[in-house]
Formats: sequence, structure tokens, C-alpha cells
Amino acid sequence: MTKVSLPTKFWQGRALEEFDKAEWESLCDGCGRCCLVKLEDEDTSQIHFTNLACHLFDAKTCGCKDYPQRGTLVEDCIALTPDIVRSLSWLPPTCAYRLIAEGKDLAWWHPLVSGDPDSVHKAGVSVRGRVAASETDIPLEDYIDYIVKWPAKPPRKAKAKR
Repeated sequence: MTKVSLPTKFWQGRALEEFDKAEWESLCDGCGRCCLVKLEDEDTSQIHFTNLACHLFDAKTCGCKDYPQRGTLVEDCIALTPDIVRSLSWLPPTCAYRLIAEGKDLAWWHPLVSGDPDSVHKAGVSVRGRVAASETDIPLEDYIDYIVKWPAKPPRKAKAKR
């Protein structure tokens, strides 16, 4: 991976459409919450997170095992765009794309703010250590047993200012 030097706080005061590819990709904090399997209630359309991860998700690194090919290899993998970010109600409240779309700043633990790629893990925002299994390890009819609430909430530790 090539490291790209970006201007300090380049995200402030800008719309999602204004970011170039490197800036856009750097907004992802690497939490892995969007890579968790989500279930939609057919009656209410409510989205429920599970602690099951996409089969391409590496639970140790909180990254995709084949990021360039994810859209081809995972039928329901969603490539985020400004319009898609604004339309997804299930994006975690900690998600940088969501925060910027809402006119908010990034949290203290975001790697772009802290300068530390592990700060997202240290703050308890990432899914590291919280993934029960890969989606391919569990029968589809058992997914409901893995519904969890924490991915839709910011962790207490992450709320505290440093």
C-alpha cells in the first residue's frame, strides 16, 4: 500500500463530492462495522446488525481480504459514494462518511485526527475481537441468533474526549 500525504484536516468544510480518490479512501477509519452482516425485518424494514462478518473480512486487521475485487466477489457489497452515504440509514454513527455528510467533524480517535491507525481499535470503535464468525461459517437460518445492538451505537470510550 502506498502512503499518500494529505493536507491536515482536509475534510473540514467540504462536501463529500469534493474529495479525490485518496482523500475519500482515507476517510474510512477501518472499524469494520459496515462489513458486518445486517438483516432487514421484512415487516418493518428495520435493519439489525449481527456480529457475523462478510466472508472477505479479516477480523484481525479489520480490513477486506480482497478490497479491489470486493464488488465482484460479494454480491451485496456496497461501494460508498456520496449519494449512497446519504441514503444508508444503517451507517454507524461513528462513520466518517456519515459524519461529514451530516456536517460534523471526525472524532478524536479517527486515524486522520489521532495520527495513529490503531486509535480506532483502542477506542473500542472497531469490530476487532467482537466478530463471532464469518457469514460462511453459520447457516443462514441461524443468523438471527447473532443480532447485536452495539454496532449501531458509539462506544462509551469513544465518546470521551482525549
